[in-house]
Amino acid sequence: MAAGMDTVTSMATTDAAIYRLLTWLSPAYPVGAFSYSHGLEFAVEDGLVTDRESLVAWVVAAVEAGAGRVDGALFAAAWRAASRLEGERLQEIATLAAAWRGSAETVLESEAQGAAFLAATRTAWPHPLLDRLAEGRGRAPMPLAVAAGAACGCHGIALETALPAYLQSFAANLVSAGVRLVPLGQSDGQRAIAAIEPTVARAARAAEAASLEEIGTAAPVLDWCSMRHELQYTRLFRS
Repeated sequence: MAAGMDTVTSMATTDAAIYRLLTWLSPAYPVGAFSYSHGLEFAVEDGLVTDRESLVAWVVAAVEAGAGRVDGALFAAAWRAASRLEGERLQEIATLAAAWRGSAETVLESEAQGAAFLAATRTAWPHPLLDRLAEGRGRAPMPLAVAAGAACGCHGIALETALPAYLQSFAANLVSAGVRLVPLGQSDGQRAIAAIEPTVARAARAAEAASLEEIGTAAPVLDWCSMRHELQYTRLFRS
């Protein structure tokens, strides 16, 4: 009987973890992800992204060599610190993450979403560590990867599940922006997401093994497009 009760408790915990993960990474979660294109809007205007194939290439670069590469490692580090209730280490990771952006708009993209994510999650799924994280940051930046990694860590969501899900949500948001900007049909959007699946899996494995002392980006064209987007005359997106 005790074994049966343990099994039910374990299953309930797993179900709760998946429920929270799906909610937090849903496009409906109130972080405003739909309003950011990560420089893709300028890439479309400049003719660098014109169809599904070029959109896939753009998103693959962002996930494997751009912000996804760094954010995946930051997410994993924040998850580990939160799962061990290491509040000071979590603050250090947040401070480091705040410096890891190549343009003003990608800084805004990360920090505005991070602050919104932390506020929404603390309201609906409170945890003392998330409260300490928010209070310790004060007015300092709260990068999204750190906020999401910390939430998953302190709420017991397995890293091997949470990390690829986080990177998939980043990639899917860029594909969604591309569907609207190119424009592409919904079927092409789903084909693009399917094509990016192996990239997300590789990036998650690399991020889990990465060292914050050695991680970096290698996507100068993406950073250049983000900087050019700041000066773009007509814009639908904030980045």
